[in-house]
This record gives sequence, C-alpha cells and structure tokens, in this order.
Amino acid sequence: MLRSMFSAVSGLRSHQTMMDVTGNNVANVNTAGYKSVRTTFQETLTQVVRGGTAGGANNGGVNPMQLGLGSSVAATDLVFTQGASQVTGRATDVAIQGDGFFVVQDAAGTNFYTRAGAFGVDNNGNLVTPEGLRVTGTNGPINVGQATDLAIGSDGTVTGRVDGQQQQLGQIQLARFPNPGGLTRVGNGLFDAGDAAGAPIVGVPGDGNGLGGLQAGTLEMSNVDMAAEFTNLILAQRGFQANARTITASDELLQELVNLKR
Repeated sequence: MLRSMFSAVSGLRSHQTMMDVTGNNVANVNTAGYKSVRTTFQETLTQVVRGGTAGGANNGGVNPMQLGLGSSVAATDLVFTQGASQVTGRATDVAIQGDGFFVVQDAAGTNFYTRAGAFGVDNNGNLVTPEGLRVTGTNGPINVGQATDLAIGSDGTVTGRVDGQQQQLGQIQLARFPNPGGLTRVGNGLFDAGDAAGAPIVGVPGDGNGLGGLQAGTLEMSNVDMAAEFTNLILAQRGFQANARTITASDELLQELVNLKR
C-alpha cells in the first residue's frame, strides 16, 4: 500500500479531532466560566530511507532522506484568557478579575476548582454552586445562615444582616496553579487538580499571591472567540477534505497499478 494513503488517514483523524474540539467551543459560547480549547498538531513517525553522512577531506556530506508518515494531535490546550463580564445584579453572583479559581467542595470533602461564580444559598444556609457544591472560604465552607442583604467584597469578604446587625460571615478563598493547563475537566465547569497542574497556591482575592480580585453582581462569561472558532471550522473542514482527496488520488494510483495486468 502507498504511504500517502496511511498518512492521509492520520490526517483525517487529526482534523476530525480538531472539528470535535471546535464544535465543543462553539456549543459553550454562552457558558459562564468556560475556557476554550486549542488543538495542536504534530508530525508522526518519519521513515529514514537513507541516512546522512558527514563530509570528509575529499568528499562532501550527504543529507538524510526521510519520508513523513502523517500527523497526530499533540495536545488540546486550555486557553485561560479572561472572559467578558456580564452584569446580573444578583448579590451571590461573582466574577474573578484576574487569575485564580473558586474552590468548591462536594459532599465527600473533595475539592474542585471553577471560574463560574453563579452561586446561591441552599436550605442549610451554605453558599453553593448550581450543582450543590459548597463554596469554601478561609475557614472552610461558607455558611450564611438566615442572613439577609448579602454582599461580597472585592477581597472575597461575605457580609450580611443578622438580627439587624451587619456581620462578616466568611471570606471566599481562591486558588491558582503553576500549570493551569494541567487541570482536568470533570464537567459542569469544574476542574480537578492533577499532578500535571502542580500544588495549588491558596489565598484570598487580591492578596498579592497572583490572585485576582472579585466583582460581585457579575459573571465571567465564556472566553470563546467566535471569529476564531469559525475560522478553525473552515480550516478543519478543508484539511479533512484535502486528506480525503489524497486518499482518492492514492486509490487511483493503486487502481492503475492493478490494471497493469490486463
């Protein structure tokens, strides 16, 4: 079989993955806190047909002769640029202005990380995500009880009115990672900290550890660039089409070879 056919098949797979990634980005264009993904290709194995030699006193050197064997997806990288802020007016909606992630906790006490700050209060007075995960503060999960007139400051301080008195109810903490691209998506806008991300650096918003401040009454929206994504759709489509045409041309060459004996 021709090498070109197998190379083109690998190109089809790579561009199909690019189309999948781009389609998911477009689907989440209005998802709060969503971070887009970029597809990066790489060359696969290269077959050395002839090795290279160094030049001598009486002869010149010879460069190696190599034939490529297609492409593959090297990585699907997370893009952590800041998303646009949308004003909601809800006291418990909060957006991070700068680096960092909210730290949320499930019923088993496992920590997850998110940029989506669409929080609410459950029947036990806990500050929670839409999925029911508790938002953690400097002293554990934040509980506002039956407080009214809730407000969240730029430093994460949560205040409310209890028995007619304004009181501090907790302080939201943020975390950042040496390699945020190493975080693992687990769905619902949540990330899990794996070994690749490094140990989290936890602190309060704007404390000088590289953590951003908070803006209450707003949500950080998706950072998907629709112009770029539609351009990527065209590139993926044309790349897929070109590789399919290469398979067709390779098939025609094989057909000519088979038809030699007639």
